[in-house]
Amino acid sequence: MALFKKRQAGKPGEWYYCLKHGTVEEGPECRAADRLGPYGTRQEASHAMETARERNEEWREDPRWNDDAPGGGGKEA
Repeated sequence: MALFKKRQAGKPGEWYYCLKHGTVEEGPECRAADRLGPYGTRQEASHAMETARERNEEWREDPRWNDDAPGGGGKEA
């Protein structure tokens, strides 16, 4: 018998997007490293990859994090 039970993070009622399977799942089905979330609804989870792309683009364009911009460097004084 194992001393510690391996428990996945997450709760039923929370929605996730599984990167490994490309599917939306409720609660802790796949391991945390393979999923995005939690999201409040199934609909939000189904758009997880779009949301991630949009956020990545926003961060890429943010002068506070753009190391290539003049005067940039990602550090505040």
